[in-house]
Amino acid sequence: MDLAYIPSPSTGVINLGPIPLRGYAFCIIIGVFVAVWYGNKRWIARGGTAGTVADIAVWAVPFGLVGGRLYHVITDYQLYFSEGENWVDAFKIWEGGLGIWGAIALGAVGAWIGCRRRGIPLPAWADALAPGIAFAQAIGRWGNWFNQELYGRPTDLPWALKITESANREAGTYHPTFLYESLWCVGVAVLVIWADRRFKLGHGRAFALYVAAYCAGRAWIEYMRVDEAHHVLGLRLNVWTAIVVFLLAVVYLVVSARIRPGREEIVEPKAAQAAPAKDAAALDEPADDEPKDAGTDADEDPVDADEEHGADNGAGSAAKG
Repeated sequence: MDLAYIPSPSTGVINLGPIPLRGYAFCIIIGVFVAVWYGNKRWIARGGTAGTVADIAVWAVPFGLVGGRLYHVITDYQLYFSEGENWVDAFKIWEGGLGIWGAIALGAVGAWIGCRRRGIPLPAWADALAPGIAFAQAIGRWGNWFNQELYGRPTDLPWALKITESANREAGTYHPTFLYESLWCVGVAVLVIWADRRFKLGHGRAFALYVAAYCAGRAWIEYMRVDEAHHVLGLRLNVWTAIVVFLLAVVYLVVSARIRPGREEIVEPKAAQAAPAKDAAALDEPADDEPKDAGTDADEDPVDADEEHGADNGAGSAAKG
């Protein structure tokens, strides 16, 4: 008998009248909001303007969602195109199924388009957004909890995840790999924030660190999962993907540090050009404690001027007398 475990929701959908609120979609939306909000704060701290991160995210997020779904459908095509399956389900993104590899890859294409339109370097934007993406993943993984999917091997640990029986799963308690990855992503975000402050990472190295750290955790978490997946040389496909992407990220970190050391001084040229113009305009304005027009003494104090004028008249009368 299991004395302690993490319960699963009885349903992943809450109906608000005629509107179904799906837990999976809700987690994704919150994650995107957090990533953009925190990325905007980091971008402003780097010298950019408010709103730039959101403007580029308008391109990156849709591309990322499409890329994530494409990766999932391609690598798990048997779920949609095998005999007895309905290929229309491939479009039901709210039922779960987003591959982070495809989301990052195609999302980067959308971000590149947005950066080109704003005239800013993509690596700098990616560095600002890196920890926010990790936080977004940590939140998004709870969508798997709502859908009771992507859990690990059976276990009787106190933090085991209880799964209810359905057509595609067997009731029992399993490793909550969604929770492991969520906590790992929080750690990745904290690592990137610390390293960025400590070493002043630039030219895409903060983003590369996020990628490498995430892949290191994803490899062992993926190894624990028991859901159906393609295997290559005895390992799940996503394990190999994590290994390859990890190596690429490490190589980028090393090469980039040698070729382009330091951090970009200007991340948004338009903002940098606007700053000197604003400072120059401020210098042209007189200070509040300085007179805007020198004028005459009479203009400054007409009462004293009248008194002096009266005194001069009196003196003149005395001289005449």
